[in-house]
Amino acid sequence: MQMTGQIHTYFDGTWHQGDLAVMKAGDHGAWLGSTVFDGARMFDGKMPDLRPHMERVNRSAEAMMIEPTVSVDEWIALTREGLTRFDKGAAVYIRPMYWALMGNETVVQPGYGLGTGFCLALEEIPMAAPEAATTLGKTRFRRPTLDCAVTNAKAGALYPNNGRMLAEVRARGFGNALVCDAMGNVAESATANVFAVQDGEVFTPIPNGTFLSGITRARHIANLRADGVRVHETVMTYADFEQADEVFLSGNLNKVTPVTAFEDTTYEVGPMSARVRALYWDWAASDMVL
Repeated sequence: MQMTGQIHTYFDGTWHQGDLAVMKAGDHGAWLGSTVFDGARMFDGKMPDLRPHMERVNRSAEAMMIEPTVSVDEWIALTREGLTRFDKGAAVYIRPMYWALMGNETVVQPGYGLGTGFCLALEEIPMAAPEAATTLGKTRFRRPTLDCAVTNAKAGALYPNNGRMLAEVRARGFGNALVCDAMGNVAESATANVFAVQDGEVFTPIPNGTFLSGITRARHIANLRADGVRVHETVMTYADFEQADEVFLSGNLNKVTPVTAFEDTTYEVGPMSARVRALYWDWAASDMVL
């Protein structure tokens, strides 16, 4: 993620310019990790799927046993207000966040209704160039299941596992990790959902509760199906990616990222990646910004 220094933060009832300190040492989120967040985007003057992102951050708070105290409409209004502080045409990452202020009598469990911290950080981060691509390597680390992690939330506590996946494969020269679930089936990459293309059809791991089934992922699936492409959500293994004609990632930060290699298997940046990108940008340019 390219950091530009241009960031505006809404906290404690007002907007602040800069990377504001928002937590105290005694906040439950600071020392016991009860934090959730989401990430939406503004680019080309549009905010595609802003409402689903704000709905998800509130669902994530509930899953983490934090009381969500900002309504979806309030999140959207704050976002629109804050974005007026940026230059026209800026590409901005929109990051709403919640954290618990106190634990209950157990200390470890967040105290639902005992205080919720929140902020909204708007950070100028350029979109990746259309030709930007990455490579994938195998990792020994797995996606957790709901019985051992809060996988039904976009929780900060999940991301250290992603970080060690990235460290492992980047030490071997790859840009990202292709990650399996506890059963050994492919879940996603360390940072984004994944798609494979074979014989003109698109395949992506079926959501099974071990990984975040992204909002941008769902948008790509809907756009492709509306354009006549067959898309399959199915169980996938490493072999499916070794046999693929084309692979690409889907995430909110850059929307579409072609993959040029998975371990020793190489790919061309193919026509489906370009098609997915064109479909998304055409959809985002429409009036459906929320």
